[in-house]
Amino acid sequence: MRRYGKHTDEDDVRVRPNRKGNRPRTHIRPKHEDAAEGMVLTVDRGRLTCLVDDRVIMAMKARELGRKAAVVGDRVALVGDLSGRKDTLARIVRIAERTSVLRRTADDDDPYERVVVANADQLAIVTALADPEPRPRLIDRCLVAAFDGGLEPLLVLTKSDLAPPEKILELYGALDIPYVVTSREELADGDAADRVREHLDGRITAFVGHSGVGKTTLVNALVPEERRRTTGHVNAVTGRGRHTTTSALALPLGKGEGWVVDTPGVRSFGLHHVDPARVIHAFPDLEPGTENCPRACSHDEPDCALDAWVEEGHADPARLYSLRRLLATRERREGD
Repeated sequence: MRRYGKHTDEDDVRVRPNRKGNRPRTHIRPKHEDAAEGMVLTVDRGRLTCLVDDRVIMAMKARELGRKAAVVGDRVALVGDLSGRKDTLARIVRIAERTSVLRRTADDDDPYERVVVANADQLAIVTALADPEPRPRLIDRCLVAAFDGGLEPLLVLTKSDLAPPEKILELYGALDIPYVVTSREELADGDAADRVREHLDGRITAFVGHSGVGKTTLVNALVPEERRRTTGHVNAVTGRGRHTTTSALALPLGKGEGWVVDTPGVRSFGLHHVDPARVIHAFPDLEPGTENCPRACSHDEPDCALDAWVEEGHADPARLYSLRRLLATRERREGD
């Protein structure tokens, strides 16, 4: 008979059978040294389409990564079923350090930062010369995001048959940004894609632009074998699932020829996350002149040393004007 009270001993203690859920937790995580390397092509509702060698697989983020999210362009390590067969799922266990990041916020007063593309070399800013009218403030904001994130900018001006490009090119001439001017006829017969392709060889290029400028039409012309239906479905070459208007999609230009990343059309490009001090790095002719600037100088105030630097002939005044215009975009909306 079991005894209770002060006369009990260790023989009377009930021992619960060991269950899997009762095992002590450990902070030691597996190293996954045999994980395969891959690249994220698109993200859709928690499922990531990844390229591993020559296979396209579906994956999800491992719980051990916590809140760290993988985005299009990320180099990742994967374990699990890497066969790419239907209804199989791998796990992303590591995200490699990023070489560049294209980021935006919904608006300038929105602190939530959204990473659009990782590891891109170049940002192609697509704008129409007419129908719709150019939006220089949006172009400026995309340039600031490129300079801040470590991407080289490329201007792609479309619909030159409707309006001349000289006004826009003059506005950005001091920045020495490479550009391509295209017309609707050239886009239709493939000449535009060929000229743009010359700037993409061997690089990862993210394409941005607001609706109606011809961005996705140009991307489809660059990678006709990856052409997607306007309904937004991703074809079998680039992955299963749906490509929604909220996610980017990486498409191969060809073996060893680079990648293009088609991003959703943007109506705004918030810069809440941008540190203005980093934008000056895109102006190597002006940066040495900031050594005598007051602390936390906005580079657009009476004591800014850049005015004297330019007056002494170290840099073109147009470059200082361009810098200040770009920095001012953080305080103004695109339509201003």
